[in-house]
Amino acid sequence: MRITDVTVTPVAFRDPPLLNSVGVHEPWALRTIVEVHTDEGVSGLGETYGDLGHLNRVRAAAPALTGLDVHDLNGLHARVAAALGGEAGSDRHGLTGPLTVESTVDRVFASFEVATWDIRGKALGRPVSDLLGGRVRDAVPYSAYLFYKWAGHPEAEHDAFGEALDPAGIVTQARMLVAEHGFGSIKLKGGVYAPHLEVEAVHALREAFPDHPLRLDPNAAWTPETSLKVAAELDGVVEYLEDPAPDIDGMARVAAGAPMPLATNMCVIAFEHIAPAVERGAVQVILSDHHYWGGLSRSKELAGICRTFGLGLSMHSNSHLGISLAAMTHLAAATPNLNYACDTHYPWNSADDVITEPFTFVDGAVPVPTAPGLGVELDRDALARAAENYRRCGLVQRDDTGYMQRHDPSYERKRPRW
Repeated sequence: MRITDVTVTPVAFRDPPLLNSVGVHEPWALRTIVEVHTDEGVSGLGETYGDLGHLNRVRAAAPALTGLDVHDLNGLHARVAAALGGEAGSDRHGLTGPLTVESTVDRVFASFEVATWDIRGKALGRPVSDLLGGRVRDAVPYSAYLFYKWAGHPEAEHDAFGEALDPAGIVTQARMLVAEHGFGSIKLKGGVYAPHLEVEAVHALREAFPDHPLRLDPNAAWTPETSLKVAAELDGVVEYLEDPAPDIDGMARVAAGAPMPLATNMCVIAFEHIAPAVERGAVQVILSDHHYWGGLSRSKELAGICRTFGLGLSMHSNSHLGISLAAMTHLAAATPNLNYACDTHYPWNSADDVITEPFTFVDGAVPVPTAPGLGVELDRDALARAAENYRRCGLVQRDDTGYMQRHDPSYERKRPRW
């Protein structure tokens, strides 16, 4: 079964004003939908980032896949690498760490790789989780992903999620998400306010949810010294502290004195980062993400490395739609040592999904799809609307900092900030 054509569709969907360490989400989030077609009439889906640089790399690589056997993942990776010609991308929004040539190839390859798993599953009549080794769980738990946020985008109506700018607002947001989706663990995106204020919010969450595992992620907004102070204050309160300080060296300094595990999706984002991180003892939990670790097969390889070195494993999320959630769920279902609930932005973005049957959470988990392949199908009308949103919204690059500065000219992007 050989690839005959690849369709690449950039899309945009509504995003609330979610605050983070580099600014605030713009009104539109960008993604790219990939469809890989074959000579046997079976097509597969993938979803990836939508920033223009990445989109152009996906578009450049797509024609090189024509004629390739869908089972030849090594050949697929080689063709993507050749098409990109040694180019290294950039993390311009500043939330996922520095890219290398290898990780740039992996990010482009991943969208096509997921589509080939979808194709093979459909051809065999089996869900992707079966092809990845079989599911070890029938439903994948996800965490409630909390954000400090404005009530709505400036000069727009307030959104249904409401304002969350203090501990009381964060607890209200958590109650809403837990009541609606049943989440059994909670993550707070920090790095927005002074650390002592975010510690107050975590303690308020602990009081409101005494049995829920908690996490705090300031996206490297703190120095190692500040990180150690926060770690001491949250001893016994959070299950792990995510990316408190920048870089492997900074994380290693924190890990040496922190009483809880440190997790990352910023300082270890490619295979070449694992050895120095393990050597330094910098992290104890890797937040995998098939979008930048090179798809599902390479994410399974990452899971094996984590098992070898006794590292915990969870899953990172960016603003995404249902194709990504399907792939995440199949991967998590077939990864025995994924021992923490996964992150997901889906509750913030699901209203504009491009699949025919958007996912719902059952007791905070997504039941693993049992239909062949990823188990999702495109809603062509919804895809057309999302593509039109992309053409009309005027955004081609995520820019949380620039959007913040338009509304607060005094805002300065700074890392570490405290």
